[in-house]
Amino acid sequence: MTYVVSENCIKCKYTDCVDVCPVDCFHEGPNFLVIDPEECIDCTLCEPECPAEAIFADDDLPADQAEYLALNAELSREWPVINESKDPQEDAEEWDGVEGKLKYLER
Repeated sequence: MTYVVSENCIKCKYTDCVDVCPVDCFHEGPNFLVIDPEECIDCTLCEPECPAEAIFADDDLPADQAEYLALNAELSREWPVINESKDPQEDAEEWDGVEGKLKYLER
């Protein structure tokens, strides 16, 4: 099992989850975070830390977010590791809960 960052992280990019990760499995893109499924040890620490509730165990990933499992794996190979929290996107609160954000994902 692995944890997956889903759509609601796009344009929010809260990094509270990064501080609690014991294995540095988070990777950072311009406006989204992903989890490397090869590094994730299923510790469950990140999920409750996400203010946007954008992290799910792969078994609990909503059906409409299934594509994010492959997207996390793909982008974790391209983006650098992030292991310290940063400020969220400037307008994160406005984007939290907005649906259909995949088109705004910056690679």
